[in-house]
Amino acid sequence: MPQPDQRSLRPPNPPQDTHSWHSEGVEEAKNKAGSSGHKKHSWMRTIISILVAWFAFFMLFSWMQDSMNPVVSLPYNVYYQQLENDNIDTISSNGDTIEGEFRNSFTYDGVTSKQFRTERPTWADDSMASLLQKNNVEITAVSPVTSTNPFLTLLFSLIPIVAIFGLWYWFMKKQMSGTSSLFGGKDHKPINPENNRVTFDDVAGIDEVEDQLREVVDMLKHPEKYTRLGAKIPRGILLEGGPGTGKTLLARATAGEANVPFFSISAAEIGGILAGKGASDVRSLFEAARKVAPAIIFIDEIDAIGRSRSNANSLTSNEDREQTLNQILTEMDGFSATNNIIVIAATNLAEVLDSALTRAGRFDRTITVSPPDLNGREAILRVHTRGRLLAPTISLADIARSTPGLTGADLANLVNEASLLAARKQKRWIEMSDFTNALETIQLGVQRAVVMDPKERERTAWHEAGHALLGMIQKGADPVRKISIIPRGRALGVTLSTPEEDKYGYDKDYLRGRIIGALGGMAAEEVVLGVVTTGAESDLQTATGIARQMFGRWGMSDKIGPMQVYPREGDPRAAGASDALLHAVDEEVRTLLSECYTEAKRLLKEHSAQHRALVEALLMHETLDEDDAYKIAGIPRQPTAAEQALEPTPASGGTPHTAEN
Repeated sequence: MPQPDQRSLRPPNPPQDTHSWHSEGVEEAKNKAGSSGHKKHSWMRTIISILVAWFAFFMLFSWMQDSMNPVVSLPYNVYYQQLENDNIDTISSNGDTIEGEFRNSFTYDGVTSKQFRTERPTWADDSMASLLQKNNVEITAVSPVTSTNPFLTLLFSLIPIVAIFGLWYWFMKKQMSGTSSLFGGKDHKPINPENNRVTFDDVAGIDEVEDQLREVVDMLKHPEKYTRLGAKIPRGILLEGGPGTGKTLLARATAGEANVPFFSISAAEIGGILAGKGASDVRSLFEAARKVAPAIIFIDEIDAIGRSRSNANSLTSNEDREQTLNQILTEMDGFSATNNIIVIAATNLAEVLDSALTRAGRFDRTITVSPPDLNGREAILRVHTRGRLLAPTISLADIARSTPGLTGADLANLVNEASLLAARKQKRWIEMSDFTNALETIQLGVQRAVVMDPKERERTAWHEAGHALLGMIQKGADPVRKISIIPRGRALGVTLSTPEEDKYGYDKDYLRGRIIGALGGMAAEEVVLGVVTTGAESDLQTATGIARQMFGRWGMSDKIGPMQVYPREGDPRAAGASDALLHAVDEEVRTLLSECYTEAKRLLKEHSAQHRALVEALLMHETLDEDDAYKIAGIPRQPTAAEQALEPTPASGGTPHTAEN
């Protein structure tokens, strides 16, 4: 089979024009002529605009001067009459023109002024000279009338134009520079290494995250070890997690360990009120980083500019934010992207970010930074207490055990508050009581000096004792740590319950118990006092929120089924939920809250003696600790899951049975 001619597969050559050079020259000349003509017309328009504005300001200033210093033009006979009435103070004559000032303001033809001007007829035969002398009128060589100088007016009218164009030029220069903010600029400069002495030694409690970032540091220090095998350094790392979990600290530690220039910026700082400013800021930031590469760019709260453009919430977006996002996408994975810059971004809402931003090639790794566990909290406390004077009786393990759910920032604040309390009391060192009081202040609020009415104080005691008692008698409920009727923050009383171990998942029974405990205060007021007060507002909010999450997000309803009705944010109707489905969720929530409230009242009636004992103790001591509360109520503490695991399990024969190796 004959092979096709390879040349026949190519597109035909364009026809050759022997005079193509001439036509190109003509087009170029036309373009140049058009460009020069456009510039000429542009300059002409600018000059005409300036002249028109100049004339307008000149007329305005002239009118203002005339309005501020009006001159009355008088007929000669009126002037002579004012002279006879001795109302002329000063005059000046220039030929037949007479100008002067009245002694008192005079109104003529709707104009009131102390200055006048008139013309003396050449044929006038009067005794003006004798009258002037008789009335002691001052005759001057210089006219007393304030006259406008057209040249000075013209000069002053030019000042606003110069000021406007000067401000416009300065504003546009700042805007086009791309390295400045709206009303003043600064170049993007790396953080001084002397000011960033944070390393991984200052990070604790998140070892798995630290290990992933150590690999990035090693890539920056020894890139040849990875490029030799064809590996590429990640262009972007997204740190997502709740507030205070240490995302910014991790970014600073990464830069400190790698010993490379570190650029830090918040997404809220990018942009301004002018369109295109955000994209210009991003462009200048990456240009500054390229000059000193390898470098690290840290963008905090990137969800402020990186939200998804495809969901319903994008209706509230603006063009400048989308331009800023597009510029970030281009800089991270475009023709101008470089492998020597690593972008580390932090966000609390990774699920709302645009998919084009989180795809591989831009943010190659997404690292979740979670609150620390028990061992992590102890390690974080050890870091933050370095160099502090601690009492020998302090146990960081006990403090960590009593602070479930606290983040690294919360623990740092706890240590600082304890130090302040000890310093305020002029102690030799920080004691365990300082940590306990600081934790109460953080979790419960600052004590208020409020003088409570005895009836209000008793009602608060019944309310808080109801919360505490239901927390004690329910199986699997969180242990009650403290009960207090001392006003703290916005509350008149508080009951603190925290889990013994860290919890990462909750079943329906546990959440139902949480709702019963939350409604215990309201139920106690109704059962004992026969009233329901506004003090239950926070409790109802908590209980309703848990119930809505159970049925609207966590699929704990047999009637609704395993589906999510409420999205993480936004209107559920926009996510596709029908009115009938939302009504079903509301019915489930209302039914559960009603059942839990009935159960709370039943339990309080059955344990009324224990309830009263707690109230009497609270009225006497105002605050009850964990051990005292359980002892007064006569209720043994429920063993934790860890304690239950250590207990021997009875075998079928009734004898203790232990597991054998």
